[in-house]
Amino acid sequence: MATVAWCGSMSATGGMPMPGGWTMSMAWMRMPGQTWPGAAASFLGMWVVMMVAMMLPSLLPMLRRYRTAVGTGGDGRLGRLTLFVGAGYFGVWTLVGVAAFPLGVGLADVEMRLPSLARAVPAAVGVVVFVAGALQLTAWKARQLACCREAPGCGRRLPADARTAWRHGLRLGTDCVRCCAGLMAVLLVIGVMDLRVMAIVAVAIAVERFAPAGERIARGAGAVLAGAGLLMLVRAAGLR
Repeated sequence: MATVAWCGSMSATGGMPMPGGWTMSMAWMRMPGQTWPGAAASFLGMWVVMMVAMMLPSLLPMLRRYRTAVGTGGDGRLGRLTLFVGAGYFGVWTLVGVAAFPLGVGLADVEMRLPSLARAVPAAVGVVVFVAGALQLTAWKARQLACCREAPGCGRRLPADARTAWRHGLRLGTDCVRCCAGLMAVLLVIGVMDLRVMAIVAVAIAVERFAPAGERIARGAGAVLAGAGLLMLVRAAGLR
């Protein structure tokens, strides 16, 4: 849970320079005078906004499919049910943020206390990026991607009630989290507050989800990530 930037200052990168030549993201730190509940609330608010911005392009086609699967009930009722689906979907992503914050804070605290561990972070990030790339190449990823591309409920009718809409959103969100696990891990370790990384990950998720050759694109992204992870490991070894 770190922003890896070899060299740089807090004012330039929005983080804290650490032993090993990388930068700790301020997402895992309290601001002066801020309580931990306040820091958690700030992170979660940022996380939800970030997830909406990143995942909405991928969610909109699934919402259209849901509306087609429901079909009837009037525009007003159909709109409310669609909101329930979206709320369930982003509720799952919110829980991911709830889990990520204490993990990131705990790791950041240990890294600041143990300089020897902090020096190993660039190599650890390289491992995470490599594993994320390798995951993109697996049959498991292909199955998760196929599930998201087909979308639960596609090709059959769904009851027009709030409970079904909420559960449909939860299922969409759960499937999406599994499918995006590798790419989101890269986001968390490289730049959870970096708009450029967010944009790249969002585009990768949308393209592999909806492009005709989505599975090949996912494998191509995996090869790029695996190569980048290896380069990070080589660079980290050279800095030791």
